[in-house]
Amino acid sequence: MYRNVYTLLLIIAATGGSSALNIISRDGWGARDPTSTQGMANPVPYVVIHHSESPGACYSKADCIDAMQSMQNYHMDSNGWADIGYSFGVGSDGNAYTGRGWSRVGAHAPGYNSQSIGICLIGNWMNDVPPSQQLQAVHELIQYGVDNGKISSSYKLVGHREVTATDCPGDSLYREIQSWAHYTPNP
Repeated sequence: MYRNVYTLLLIIAATGGSSALNIISRDGWGARDPTSTQGMANPVPYVVIHHSESPGACYSKADCIDAMQSMQNYHMDSNGWADIGYSFGVGSDGNAYTGRGWSRVGAHAPGYNSQSIGICLIGNWMNDVPPSQQLQAVHELIQYGVDNGKISSSYKLVGHREVTATDCPGDSLYREIQSWAHYTPNP
């Protein structure tokens, strides 16, 4: 019996049937138009993991849309950036929200913006690990990027704190990502 289940899981994984990844478009979360964009060559060699700290975790699509809009407004209106800084946001609702997307230079990791996908796990992950559906969505998003030529298959995964002086992505999330495939402490 276990062999049949294992074979079925391999078939599902090989066909992509096991993925529940749901990527919400910019229109889907009501993104503002960027003031400018800069293209980025794919595949990129880095994935940089962030947390939002504020806004806090969002557990429904409506709350995650509010969080994405809040981050975009802060990045554009307070920081003076052209758009939300991240490539994607991922909510505790298990959805991925398109920020700058796969092929636009971000504003999330100085020195790495033009060669990385920046993924922000919405919430403050200093003391708690994000929920499993949020972590799973991040893994599926990264794999989608690899499978579609947006992220190099030999990518290096780093926490934001490895590329600049910050406590991001939060202590608990940082400990979590150290066990992930492709994690590197010295990019």
